[in-house]
Amino acid sequence: MDNLEEADMAQDELFEHHKFVASKGQEPLRVDKFLMNFIENATRNKIQQAAKQGHIWVNGSIVKQNYKVKAGDEVKVLFEHPPYEFLLTPEDIPLDIVYEDDILLVVNKPAGMVVHPGHGNYSGTMINALVHHFENLPNNSSNRPGLVHRIDKDTSGLLVVAKTEAAMTHLAKQFFDKTSEREYVALVWGNVEHEAGTIEGNLARNPKNRLQMMVFPEGEIGKEAITHYEVIERLGYVTLVSCKLETGRTHQIRAHMKYIGHTLFNDERYGGNQVLKGTTFTKYKQFVDNAFKILPRQALHAKMLGFVHPVSGKMMRFETPLPDDMAQCIEKWRNYAKHSS
Repeated sequence: MDNLEEADMAQDELFEHHKFVASKGQEPLRVDKFLMNFIENATRNKIQQAAKQGHIWVNGSIVKQNYKVKAGDEVKVLFEHPPYEFLLTPEDIPLDIVYEDDILLVVNKPAGMVVHPGHGNYSGTMINALVHHFENLPNNSSNRPGLVHRIDKDTSGLLVVAKTEAAMTHLAKQFFDKTSEREYVALVWGNVEHEAGTIEGNLARNPKNRLQMMVFPEGEIGKEAITHYEVIERLGYVTLVSCKLETGRTHQIRAHMKYIGHTLFNDERYGGNQVLKGTTFTKYKQFVDNAFKILPRQALHAKMLGFVHPVSGKMMRFETPLPDDMAQCIEKWRNYAKHSS
């Protein structure tokens, strides 16, 4: 198997299963470090606890945390946690509802809120809030109530939620058929060369880091992904851009912008939490660190969402302004660019 592949992440009784096969190019690496690279939100302590409990296997045999994973090894790990259906605990969490009728609602999700429960995030999610505020939401194909699409934990912005089975089917088809409209605002490192452009390139998991998506331009693996971008404002060492999605893949904008050399500002997973452009002056580094503190997440906001209403047939578009953290960070860069030009 040329690429590291993740097999089924099934759930059985009180365990979450993860199974990986190390690629041919895998250099010897401690199994705890190997697993930390590929399991989101799994701390080293949690992985070491699994090892002490005899819950890590390599090629069918229990191993200790210092076992060195080699090319071709099949690695399995089990973490204890309640099965998914018990994670859907209703929680009285406020929702910023932009629009609501009997069929659907549009929610403005704050940065930091996870959309649905999963490993490391069993409470405080948008789904926990939805099942508290609304009864009998329809399940999607992954048994997640009301959810038509999702955005990353640290991305803010608009999501549409279905309240009926018919609405779920209708809306899901629009996203599948690429007829829905989604526009994001992103602050990226560097001075983007062209005023506008299109990024095309299949997206699949990075074989060396399963928590990242990676562009495969030849289309040999992965799923088709298309992002249209346009420069909104140039701010010296960073650029404010609009990104319109033709497809909606995991981390699409984050991976596509990195691919063209413009990683999102403070996107830790993709290396944007380093000083990628600018000077070597200490004062500049301090300025960037302060900007990171103002915006302690990737600079990405789902600004606009458009779709056809499943019952009325009308095209509906919703917009939400930038949240304070992103607006303040942009203003800080705007002032810096003004005084350094």
